[in-house]
Amino acid sequence: MNNELIFEDNNELKVYKEVCSLIRLKQEGDYWDFKKQWYVKRNDKGHDKDHVMHLLIDIICMANNLVNRDTYIIIGVDEENDFSIHDISEDKNRLNTQKIVDILKDKPFAGGRRPVVTVEPICIHGITIDVIVIHNSMNTPFYLSKDFLGIKAANIYTRIQNTNTPIDRTADDQYVEYLWKKRFGLLLSPLEKVEYYLQRKDCWEQSPVYDNVKYYRYAPEYTIQYSYDDPEERNGYEYYLLNQVDARPSWTVIEIKYHQTVLKNFDAVFLDGGRHFSPVPEMDGISFNEYGSWDFSYRYWVRESFSYIVHVFYFDRNNYEARIAEERFLENVLIFESEEEHKSFNKYVTCRWKKDSKRIAPQVRKPFVPDISGYNMDVFKKEIQNTEILQYMLSEFRTLTEEI
Repeated sequence: MNNELIFEDNNELKVYKEVCSLIRLKQEGDYWDFKKQWYVKRNDKGHDKDHVMHLLIDIICMANNLVNRDTYIIIGVDEENDFSIHDISEDKNRLNTQKIVDILKDKPFAGGRRPVVTVEPICIHGITIDVIVIHNSMNTPFYLSKDFLGIKAANIYTRIQNTNTPIDRTADDQYVEYLWKKRFGLLLSPLEKVEYYLQRKDCWEQSPVYDNVKYYRYAPEYTIQYSYDDPEERNGYEYYLLNQVDARPSWTVIEIKYHQTVLKNFDAVFLDGGRHFSPVPEMDGISFNEYGSWDFSYRYWVRESFSYIVHVFYFDRNNYEARIAEERFLENVLIFESEEEHKSFNKYVTCRWKKDSKRIAPQVRKPFVPDISGYNMDVFKKEIQNTEILQYMLSEFRTLTEEI
């Protein structure tokens, strides 16, 4: 099977569609560049590293783009021949993701910050081309701390329309200012800023007045807080609480504020008698009927989601009791690497549940749950067992995806 024809996720399909559209434009732009072939390794004495220099400067310019997005170096497009595609499957200079990572890892990038780069092979009308994807990052500007093969230390290189900054120059002041503002989150909306700030957990301070309030050290108008009062409309048990040592529910609400404006709020729960604290996971379900109503539901997070970022923010991994509570909690919560994986897994489960759940069920432990007055405990047991089966299926789904 030709792996170059397989789209393992929606991101690869997105790259394919976008690259096809860019080729049809028959011009280069501020986030894409065309090469007929891979960077040539010259054999002349003293020039055998030129290809590394050209590759490196192109990646730095693309990583320091001014359009705040992923960028592409598209290899296998001949500009001088009406932008026709040129097969590079036998190109002896061809590199994959790992080889480019190896090239970047020992270069003297300032602060150790390096662009994240992947190589995506795609096939167009039976012809293989490669796309070097330079992933968007807030770590701009990327620059070197020492001279390397003509690339000057501390020079900021970027790309304006279809032209890179010359190797012996640095970008104009307004472009350098933009890239630094991007690093410090100054180009973001208040909601985008606080999402970024929450990932810098060490930069948050405890309020000297309220022990349930924290503020961002460098922008104290951004705060995160929770209430000590249980929401009146929520006071019951849910299945993911029942394997905690102390399963009693204690609900609250998290509010994220800019000055006095609430930017985001989440239902939240104190776990194991307050030893751990977290937003409530998202809910989704599996449907086998024509009406689309769920036959059963489960709790989950996507790693890149705002809710999961807040979950990580409040998790104290230095607290042993919190770590135990977290481990028990996540036994009943599915964690997806991306929204694309989440959607693909739902389809996978819908097709395979009836067969795979019977095979996996004997491996799943029978959960012990306390007898709680007023609740049908068999429903809780079934929810816990379904989630454990889904955890098995998610592991198998990922193994299958890696093998394709």
